[in-house]
Amino acid sequence: MKNIYFLSDAHLGSLAIEHSRTQERRLVNFLDQIKDKAAAIYLLGDMFDFWYEFKTVVPKGYTRFLGKLSELTDMGVEIHFFTGNHDIWCDDYLEKECGLIIHKKPLTTELYGKEFYLAHGDGLGDPDKKFQFLRSLFHNKILQALFSCIHPRWSIAFGLNWAKHSRLKRENGKEPDYMGEDKEYLVLYTKEYLKSHPDINYFIYGHRHIELDLQLSKTSRVLILGDWISLFTYAVFDGEHLFMEQYIEGETKV
Repeated sequence: MKNIYFLSDAHLGSLAIEHSRTQERRLVNFLDQIKDKAAAIYLLGDMFDFWYEFKTVVPKGYTRFLGKLSELTDMGVEIHFFTGNHDIWCDDYLEKECGLIIHKKPLTTELYGKEFYLAHGDGLGDPDKKFQFLRSLFHNKILQALFSCIHPRWSIAFGLNWAKHSRLKRENGKEPDYMGEDKEYLVLYTKEYLKSHPDINYFIYGHRHIELDLQLSKTSRVLILGDWISLFTYAVFDGEHLFMEQYIEGETKV
């Protein structure tokens, strides 16, 4: 039985990450190490810091990452790509060229007999009104069409700089630390959702850039995957057990 892997939040291409080429190489090396062990890989959002597809244009870069994804799908590894709040604007390029399975909404699925609820996590229980307003603008089809009329030379640069500003305005450029079980909105959302969906065994999210593994009941856990900027954390399911792990290049056996 092969493993199933979950990771998120690499923010490739970020102008706020100084070691971006090293970061991409580390991610590619990780994917290369798991390619013979993986039945499926779930990328739970914000793998790119800004991704916008025009009809005939996609952002430059990411060659090593996209090439490795294509290699894995050619080998028969299922790769599921969830859009996050930084890479909402996926059309069909990643599906057609790289063989990815695109998800734009949370997914409930059965894996090796266990029920999983998978999502990036943005918009799920977040009380921030400003974020909710911006999110509604980013998902607006009319505004997306208008943005597509701007030449990529300016629109992509604008998106990358917006994302950079968004990150740098946070303290130390990081998301807030874990706020506790009674305040962490993804945990609160999950507890409420679990009341009407008690058969779900694992809830897995990205978005928050914190590493969390919390038992909610005898049969249910919630995991937040950390990131691939500084933590390099991921989850792996072997069909019986779900583990949170950290990838340390040259040391970790995946």
